[in-house]
Amino acid sequence: MSNLIKSLLDTSQLPQTPLFGTDGIRGRAGDILNAPFTLQLGYWAGKVLADAADHQGPIIIGQDSRNSSDMLASAIAAGLTSAGLEVWHLGLCPTPCVASLTGASNAVGGIMISASHNPPQDNGIKFFGKKGTKLADSLTQKIETNLRNNDVQHQLNPTWGKHYHRPELVEQYVTALEQSLPQNTSFKGMRIVLDLAWGASVKVAPAIFKQLGAEVISLHHLANGDRINVNCGSTHLELLKQGIQEYKADLGFAFDGDADRVMAVDSLGRVIDGDYILYLWGDLLRQKQQLPDDLIVATVMANLGFERAWQAKGGKMQRTKVGDRHVQAAMWQTGAMLGGEQSGHILCHHHGVSGDGIQTALHLTSLVRQSDTSLTDLVDNSFQTYPQILRNVRVEDRDRRSKWQECEPVQQAIAQAEAAMGDQGRILVRASGTEPLIRVMVEAADQQLTSYWTDKVVRVVEQNLAA
Repeated sequence: MSNLIKSLLDTSQLPQTPLFGTDGIRGRAGDILNAPFTLQLGYWAGKVLADAADHQGPIIIGQDSRNSSDMLASAIAAGLTSAGLEVWHLGLCPTPCVASLTGASNAVGGIMISASHNPPQDNGIKFFGKKGTKLADSLTQKIETNLRNNDVQHQLNPTWGKHYHRPELVEQYVTALEQSLPQNTSFKGMRIVLDLAWGASVKVAPAIFKQLGAEVISLHHLANGDRINVNCGSTHLELLKQGIQEYKADLGFAFDGDADRVMAVDSLGRVIDGDYILYLWGDLLRQKQQLPDDLIVATVMANLGFERAWQAKGGKMQRTKVGDRHVQAAMWQTGAMLGGEQSGHILCHHHGVSGDGIQTALHLTSLVRQSDTSLTDLVDNSFQTYPQILRNVRVEDRDRRSKWQECEPVQQAIAQAEAAMGDQGRILVRASGTEPLIRVMVEAADQQLTSYWTDKVVRVVEQNLAA
């Protein structure tokens, strides 16, 4: 038996760079994310999660609508059951549903099959620990070490795990969302447009907004693996803007493919990103004395205008590296109750331990209703962002991408930009943890300064790394 398991994966074909990125393992479906690899990954993940738990329990699996998600979910379930674990398969559901149910049950861990906002041909595998939080680095490293060594020294568990389809459990997550809102919350009289990105939110989001009394117009409202995230969802907001104008809606929300993040749009068609959501939600919690030390955790991408406006209110901000796992870690460390990313990952520890796009949309809508005004007015009375430009440069060479900081011309261009802008702006260059991209972000009080240094640094990156 052990020889059979060993033969399923040729570890020499694995990339030399770490398998786990900012948010699990992600890549082109059918390349590294194939059935033999995923089965073996499930086997070792099952062993590591079971060993780390202080009790016996199932593994909860969810998936988005991608065409490859069925294959990957089946393969990883086979690996988990071969390790002797029981699998509860939820089927199509948001990523935070897996996190929520894992934390609320006796599960020893959770797994979501999704590449979040990536295009349809990609996929990914996200892991959660027994409390519903992102899996600790020490455990992901242990899974990867075992996977690379592929050293099965013992017989497979003679008691095979069972595999159960449990889609009814998603209703427990929906109930938890409703219970997180203020008592007697009603959205009656509000017209709301939802862009569901052909993804994991198609069943849950419209239903709960309708239950709360809203008139809901849904865009991209079916589970469609060929079209998930294509020119829609949280990274493509034009169709949501058009829908809000066409239907004269009060506001709208766009989720990404697995619904762990959200972007809002007001009645004027303006984008209300994670910075504004954090500011508005943070101010409400501050007024209710539910924000310890008036602290918000954000990332290096958070706009300077947001930071300075929050500080002017007497608030504090702590910045982390990009990635909700880093935000989460800082929140646990500092005791902060609210944190998130400009891209729409928002975490509120009053209501859960993971970023949740649907929950964030519900609470922002509730905030608008409680204020007895519009989202537009709330934003107008909050802060002005500094002009910010984010450009992506595709760098297919994995080695160049991982060692971009060793490129002298790029470092010189960054130093020139920093010296020129001084305290009137900032520049951030980083390698994406989820896509083959180098991201260049420039932010300054002056739009011309922002555009000039963005163009210059991007050009240097293209010449020296993308060529």
